[in-house]
Amino acid sequence: MSRRVRIRMLTAALAAAPLLFAAGCADSTQTTASSKNLAGEKIPAKVDPGTQLTVGGPALKVALELSGQIDKLPFKVKWANISGGPQCSEAFRAGALDACQAAEIPSIHAHWTGLDTKLIAAKYRKDPAKNPIYELGVARGSGIKSLKDLRGKKIAYSPGQAQGALVLRILQKAGLEQQDVELVELASTGDVYPTALGEGQVDAAPLGDVNIKRYLSKYGKDGGRTIPHGLRDDPEHLWALTASVDDPQKAAALRELVKFWGRAQVWIDQHPKEWIAGYYVKDQGLSEADGEYLVKRNGHPDIPADWDGAIKRQQATVDLLAKEQDRKRFKAAALFDRRYEKVAAEAIKEAAK
Repeated sequence: MSRRVRIRMLTAALAAAPLLFAAGCADSTQTTASSKNLAGEKIPAKVDPGTQLTVGGPALKVALELSGQIDKLPFKVKWANISGGPQCSEAFRAGALDACQAAEIPSIHAHWTGLDTKLIAAKYRKDPAKNPIYELGVARGSGIKSLKDLRGKKIAYSPGQAQGALVLRILQKAGLEQQDVELVELASTGDVYPTALGEGQVDAAPLGDVNIKRYLSKYGKDGGRTIPHGLRDDPEHLWALTASVDDPQKAAALRELVKFWGRAQVWIDQHPKEWIAGYYVKDQGLSEADGEYLVKRNGHPDIPADWDGAIKRQQATVDLLAKEQDRKRFKAAALFDRRYEKVAAEAIKEAAK
């Protein structure tokens, strides 16, 4: 992390989320993964039905159950109730996971902390400007009306998660440096960010999903609000351990998993009522109104068959984080296993026939 930045840690929040920091988010070491190039390794045409994968994808599991596809997986699967960077990183390090769902930042930090992983599927939003994942929450009385008003303010910051990278990109867009603000290191788990905003511990924090709705509902009448950041924040990936994609049979099973994952994204998009009832309400315990709000915010999925644009955007993120967190720059293409590049898009096209 840059020596220039003034970071104040809120100990209670850190104690509540040890996995975030165990995952190397604030690690100052410069160890990097080997990033094995697997481009020349052929994936077997068929998967051995006895092959087993451990997959961290609670939402994917529910989607496959609701769509009636889960029993059609041509391999054995053990579902782990984990997702996101910190949990997946810890499981990868323990050798207890083959693949999981995460945003773009975890794979970058994994590389910097010596964990060798690959991205095997990519999903975005068709209109990312209209359907952002995050909005910048602003505390009552902060005086923040635009991004330029962030100078001198306290901003919630989680270095190893998507929200942390978004904060750095917001500062870059506003023409500000880290020393122009006070970054308050907080794990962006649960309701930590909206609570910190509501209690005045920070002046601004990136809020996502239903936390936007809840923050405005609870604090909006007193002046709490959100402002758009105007940046693209939509990357989602299937993320795999390199040791798993380097194993021929697991590589074949992962190819099939990517196919089912791709078709599941389309099913979710085309069956909003079933998804709200089966996932948001029954599985996640949200209200139907919350589920409808999230479906509307999510927009429609974009699953590209060409990863050139994805790699270019990932490289820009690597470059920014390397500069701002005193890390070694590397080529983002090393994170992508392009043997899987067209798998999801082609599976969706085939299913449409």
